Amino acid sequence: MKHPDDDNELFNRLEAEMSTDSGGHVVDLDKARAARGESPDSHLDGSGDRSADSKATGSGDPSPDSSADSETVAVDMAVSTQSGPGLLDRVKNSKRLDVIPGWMKSGTEFKDAMRWLGGHVWHTFAFHAVRVPFLYLPKLVVRSPRGLFNTLGKVGRWSVDAEGEPLRQAEARRENSELYLKLSRQRDRRVRLRMVLTILGALAALVGLLYLVYGAGLMTQVIAVALAVLGFGYAGAPADAPLSTRAVIKTEVQKLTGDMVVKAMASIGIGQIASAVAKGGDGIKFVAPITREGPGWRADIDLPLGVTVADVADRRPRLASGLRRPLGCVWVDADPNEHEGRMVLWVGDRDLSKTEKVTWPLAKGGSHDIFKPIPFGMDPRGRAQAMPVIQHNMLFGSLPGQGKTSSVRVILSGAALDPTVELWPHELKGTGDADSFEPLSHRFVSGIDDESIKYAADSMKLLREEVMRRAAAMKKLPRDLCPDKRVTRQIADKRSLKLWPLMAVFDECQNLFAHAKYGKQAGEDAEFVIKVGRALGVVLVLATQRPDKDSLPTGISGNVSIRFCLKVAGQIENDMILGTSAYKNGVRATAFRPEIDAGIGYLAGATTLPVVVRTAYLDTPATEKIAQRALAARKAAGTLSGHALGEEAESAKGPSYDLLADVAAVVPTTEERVWNERIAARLAELRPEVYGGWKGENVTSALKPHGIKTTGVAGMTDDGDRTTRRGIVRADLTKTIAERDGTSGAA
Repeated sequence: MKHPDDDNELFNRLEAEMSTDSGGHVVDLDKARAARGESPDSHLDGSGDRSADSKATGSGDPSPDSSADSETVAVDMAVSTQSGPGLLDRVKNSKRLDVIPGWMKSGTEFKDAMRWLGGHVWHTFAFHAVRVPFLYLPKLVVRSPRGLFNTLGKVGRWSVDAEGEPLRQAEARRENSELYLKLSRQRDRRVRLRMVLTILGALAALVGLLYLVYGAGLMTQVIAVALAVLGFGYAGAPADAPLSTRAVIKTEVQKLTGDMVVKAMASIGIGQIASAVAKGGDGIKFVAPITREGPGWRADIDLPLGVTVADVADRRPRLASGLRRPLGCVWVDADPNEHEGRMVLWVGDRDLSKTEKVTWPLAKGGSHDIFKPIPFGMDPRGRAQAMPVIQHNMLFGSLPGQGKTSSVRVILSGAALDPTVELWPHELKGTGDADSFEPLSHRFVSGIDDESIKYAADSMKLLREEVMRRAAAMKKLPRDLCPDKRVTRQIADKRSLKLWPLMAVFDECQNLFAHAKYGKQAGEDAEFVIKVGRALGVVLVLATQRPDKDSLPTGISGNVSIRFCLKVAGQIENDMILGTSAYKNGVRATAFRPEIDAGIGYLAGATTLPVVVRTAYLDTPATEKIAQRALAARKAAGTLSGHALGEEAESAKGPSYDLLADVAAVVPTTEERVWNERIAARLAELRPEVYGGWKGENVTSALKPHGIKTTGVAGMTDDGDRTTRRGIVRADLTKTIAERDGTSGAA
């Protein structure tokens, strides 16, 4: 067995050889061992055997590749590897900056900028025009004598070269006679020339004065005196008292710099950022220069490895403190086109809550197409944000007094301006916030009493029936008219199909869903409408100030596609409105300030990523004007119906059929288990006016409230293939019917 000291001796020899060559080289260990009579692989174990691969060949000799004649290869030798992308590929993959700024390409932003510029110029002109006769001219007259003496004094000092006297006296005190004499001779030359010019100027002034007194006309004399008074008055202005005042006091906002951002980021308490910055590494990498964007500064930043935008958003108050800016000025967003560590930091000039109220574009005129997004508000950067409606359902939530109802009013106003939309407003707190829309609504209620709650519950039942009717109608449409099986503008305009858009609004919906008598059924109906009615032109808008599992069933909150959350109290309420894990991902409506940030919330589902939006503000007079325009448009189009025409409210009397009995009728006793899709087909044959268009999932949703659960059922398809699909057990059906009717299970 080779002693371990042999390897030590070998390495000592190698070290000695390397030390004799200043350039350094790499020695082949196999050659060195071969020179000592050792097996090249004897260092691998305690024997002279070869490796497992050598044993497999049955040979203990070194392979040709490791023979003494093989070429020595340096471990640091450059190895040919696959190169990265070429220059052309890098250029193709690079991101091009806009040639024209975004605000110039956006019609709305360009108009806003020009409107501001015109207003600024007009304000400045009017400000000074008012002050010219009453302030500026009297100042000039009063200051003109002082200006005359100042002018004569400056001319006299210039003529005798008084400005060079301090330098000449300084050289005299230093007893530098040579330089003093040079300066004196220079002064004499200057004074001779300047005195000549001064005398000539004085003579010219005297001649001009005599001419104005004895030879000029009255108008010339007036103009000359006015110019003299104005000129000498301007020259007599003290340095600390300028003639005019500022028309606009500029609010100085410190420019955002890279150093400010780095220091602020290092102070927010994220270890990876702090350590990277402390070591001088690339803790914070700016992928683009810090630029102006809207009324603020934008910085595109790559965060350190392992840090996400949500981590920074969680510490937004600390970041605002580090930047020495109000919380409402500092906003952190992710870039949806980049990786999770790309952060867009935007620092505004003013707190978002202190900016001007957002004007709704349709407030003063125009109509709207419900198949296009409704203008909703502005984000902190001043970009317009809109909310899509068709194929969506909406959920609004906040604490009381944070602008929830006002936000819903914007959406309701946009829908009202499309005369094809059927409106069902339900205002369940009884304050009359939606009364402006009553004259043009198909169904309408405002109140918190049991009768109003029952009316809203009936509306939910009617919505469910309407969804089922629309599903059957959509199924019968030809494929060329409805290829995607969803309501389009073309389909909505065909009034004979009765598939126009329908928007049902339930403000303070917790009063409905938490009601002891009507709440459970209303929740089940709302869940059904949300899941099925989306593609059928039925839009459900819910607003609540108490988002919990009792007042907002999870089946509803979990299936709504667009959410707007203003200030809420805690994490549970935040995630009930914005969706599970929203708080964990940094989307936190809890950070908004009560009352200060009223009307500001997180909008999720309308854009790729959640965005902070300040909603447009519509007060009651503005809403009434919009409603009057909408009413006139509906009268002209002939689309008024229901409550708007004074018709008696349609009540949801409930189905005139027994679902459980119908299912039992189409499932014979010989079938212990049956697929839901087959039940749907049989029900459609039994009552086509009720079950037409039903599918297996409709059967599942309809039986769920009765406690009948679906399970995997094995069966044979019409093609003879054996498979497993969702279905029910007939015994569960008969048991449910027996419990309901109070009969024995054998029935």
